[in-house]
Amino acid sequence: MKKLLALTLFASVAMAGSASAQDKQYTFALVPKAMNNPFFDLARDGCKKAEEDMADVTCEYIGPGEHTEMEQIQIVQDLISRGVDGIAVSPSNAPAMAKALRAAADAGIPVMTWDADLLESDKGIRSTFVGTKNYNIGVELAKLAMEKHPDGGKVCLQTGGAAAANHNERLKGIRDTLSGEDTGEAPGSQLDGQNGWTEVSGCPLITDDDGNKAVQGMTDILAANPDLTAFISTGAFTQWFDNAYRQAVDPYKDKLADGSLSIFVADTLPMQMDQLKDGLSNGQVGQRPFEMGYKSMQILKDIAEGKEVEDPIYTGLDVCTEENADSCIQG
Repeated sequence: MKKLLALTLFASVAMAGSASAQDKQYTFALVPKAMNNPFFDLARDGCKKAEEDMADVTCEYIGPGEHTEMEQIQIVQDLISRGVDGIAVSPSNAPAMAKALRAAADAGIPVMTWDADLLESDKGIRSTFVGTKNYNIGVELAKLAMEKHPDGGKVCLQTGGAAAANHNERLKGIRDTLSGEDTGEAPGSQLDGQNGWTEVSGCPLITDDDGNKAVQGMTDILAANPDLTAFISTGAFTQWFDNAYRQAVDPYKDKLADGSLSIFVADTLPMQMDQLKDGLSNGQVGQRPFEMGYKSMQILKDIAEGKEVEDPIYTGLDVCTEENADSCIQG
C-alpha cells in the first residue's frame, strides 16, 4: 500500500512538473538601437503580433529613447539583472554590447541579435542573427548607382553610428561593388578613382542615427559639391523627417530627374516610398523589420526550449526604383 501511494505521489508530481513546463510563460525583450526610429517601430509591431499569436510569450519592447550606445548597454544589463527569459538586441556598438551579452550567456539567458550583429570574433556569444544580410544592402545600393552612372563619378556615402557593424558592412558592400574590388575589412577603404568612383571630402557622413544631423549633413554636402554624382545612405535617417527631407532635396529635383544627380537610400518606410514616387529619390533598398521583430520571438522561444536554430537567418530585401515603386515591396 505504501509503495502504491509512493508511486501515485511520484506520478502526480511528474504530471504537475509536465504541466508546469507546458504552461511556462516567457518574457522576451526586443531591444532596438532607439525608440524614436520609425524603422524600429515596425519591428515592435512584429514583436507585438507574435505576442498575440503565441499565448505563452510576452514581448517587452525596450530601448533608448534616442540613439545612445551606453544607455542601450545599461538597458541590456538591467534586463539581465531582472532575469528575463531571452534578449534580442540590435547592437549600436558591437564590441561594447558583446561584453554585456557575455553576462547574459553566463546567466543562462538566451541571447540573439537582429538588424545589426556582433563582430565576427564575438558571434559565438549569441545563438543567431535574424535580419538583413547587410553587405547585400550595400551591393544593391551600389548597383542602382552604377545603372544610373555607368562611368562613375563623385559620390558621398552616409552611414549610422561609426561602431555599428551593420552599417559598416553596408559601406563595404557599396565600396566593393562600385570599385569592383575588395576594399578591405568593413567598412572598407574610401574610393579614390577606382572604376571611376571617388568619394568627396567630408564623407562618409556619420549620423549616429540622428535624423536632423543626417538631413543637415546631406544639405551641406549637396551645397558644397554641385558636381556630385550620387548620394548614397546606408539607412533611412535622412528621410525620416519628411518635410525636412523634401525641403532639402526639392532644389535638386530637376537634377534627379535628368540623371545628373542621384540619391539612393536604404529602407522602404512609407514616407520613403512616397518620396521615391514624388521624384525626390532614385532608388530604395528595403529591409523587412516587421518580420525581424516577429521571428525574434519565435527564435527566442526555440532557444529557451533547447531547440537548435539556424545561424544566420536572413529576411530578404526589396529593391525599389521609380519604375517599380508600386509593386516592389514583397513583405
